[in-house]
Formats: sequence, C-alpha cells, structure tokens
Amino acid sequence: MYRFLFSSKWLGYLLLAAIFASACVFLGRWQMDRRAETLAEINRVVTNYSATPIAFTDAREQFDRLDPGMEWTQVELKGSYLVDGQRVVRNRPLNGQPGYEVVVPFRVTTGETVVIDRGWLPIGNKNPGSPDSVPEPPAGEVTAVVRLKHPEPELQRSAPEGQLASIDLAAYSAQLGYPLLTGAYGQLASETPPAAEMPFPFPKPSTEEGTHLSYSLQWFAFGVLMFVGFGYAARQQARNAEIDAEDDDEPAEGAVHPAAAAARRRPPAPRKRRKATSEEEEDALLDAQGY
Repeated sequence: MYRFLFSSKWLGYLLLAAIFASACVFLGRWQMDRRAETLAEINRVVTNYSATPIAFTDAREQFDRLDPGMEWTQVELKGSYLVDGQRVVRNRPLNGQPGYEVVVPFRVTTGETVVIDRGWLPIGNKNPGSPDSVPEPPAGEVTAVVRLKHPEPELQRSAPEGQLASIDLAAYSAQLGYPLLTGAYGQLASETPPAAEMPFPFPKPSTEEGTHLSYSLQWFAFGVLMFVGFGYAARQQARNAEIDAEDDDEPAEGAVHPAAAAARRRPPAPRKRRKATSEEEEDALLDAQGY
C-alpha cells in the first residue's frame, strides 16, 4: 500500500521534511541558548545589583579582568575625580531616546585610576552632536559606590573632540596619556558628597526572561508538524490508491454479465397450447362447412 514512499518523488519530500525539521531544531536550540544567557544575566542582577558593596582592595583583580559572575557587583571606591579627563560617549539611547553617557577617570587612594560612568544625558538643543551641558563631578575626596561592568569593544568610527565612540578603556587610556585599569569600569550607584547637578541615573536592568522559551517551543513544534504533514499526505495518497483500485474491479456502466448475455441469446421456450372447449370445437366445424 505504501510502496510509493520508496519512489524518488516521495523520498525527495522526506528529505525536504528532514532538512526543514533540522533547521527548526537548530533555531529552537539557538533560542534555548539565548534563554540560558538571559537567565544567567538575570541571576547576576538579582544576586549582585543590590548586594552590600565590597572594598576596592577586595575587587582589585576584577579591574584587571572582570569575572562574568561578578558583573553588577557593587564596589566602594575612595579617591577623587580627574575632571580634565571627562568625556561623553556618543549614541547611548535610554528608554528609546538618543543621548550620551558621561565617563570620568577616578584616582583611587591607592594611586590607581579606574573609569566611572556617572549617568546619561539627552541630546542637546543648542549644539547639534553634543549635550547642552555636562554636570561636573564633586571636587575633592569622594566616596563612590559603583557597579562593575565589562569594557566595550573598539568601534571603527571616530568621535569629535571630548567624546568617545564607545567605552573602550584601552583607547580611552591612550587618549588621556596615563594608565587606566582596563579590565572593567564602574557604573555609578551613589557618591558622597553628592554633586550639585547629576546626569540621569541608570535604571535597574530588566529581570524579565522574555520570549525565548516560547519561541524555542514553537520552532520544535514546527519541526514535528512537518513530519505530521508528511504522514498525512502519505495516508491520503494511499487512500486515493485504494479507491482507484476498487473502481477498476467494478464492471463498467452498461456492461452485461456473460451469463445474462447467454440467457438473452436463447430462444424463448414454446408456449404450451390450451385444450379447446366443446363450444370452440363446434364453432370450428361450422366454420369449416362454411356456416
């Protein structure tokens, strides 16, 4: 019944179904990997974002090479801002609005220099391509609590004087002319004493998982449905073949069975004569005599 499945046509259909299902599995696993990355980020935020700050001496090695599990960890820094090295980072949207971020070198009391991202500024109305004003950090000794962040890669584009294309700490250090700790920078959480004017603070990262799980399940379902559709099409083909076979076995319309045809060809049996009555015999004799 299903011998047609071994034909080149149906083997081709099966190959296409297998290729499509493999692609669905690949995309489903890709969504699962993205979900795993999202869950790991959520776990880091939940664990580190509001935890008690640790001292710079305990987090010193993280500024050389940041452990991914330590991202968002709060670190307490004591020292002073180097205002001459302040820069704004271009193309930094926040809540769908274009703007800038303000980064400033911070000289720790141990003599090392880290970078602090103090917040966000909207695009300016006075001078295109720059904020209207950049709030200065507090002068003198400051205690700043920052959250550790990975540095960003270098972008193949230039930036105007006083601006950066990205938070590429190595390029930033080369621009300043003095060494920075380039393994991580700090996103400002608080500072004491506070500045008279501050950039907009950063919102807490989202802890929503998103739609990766539902998308992955949809891709896996598409892969299964492809084989279900193939099986349904094969079953329909088999049913159609059965119906065609049954039609071939039935006599054609108007055809006569051979036995019936032979019966029609035989002459009809002679009818048996009925015996005449006395009256009929007398009538016959009179007719013969001419009466």
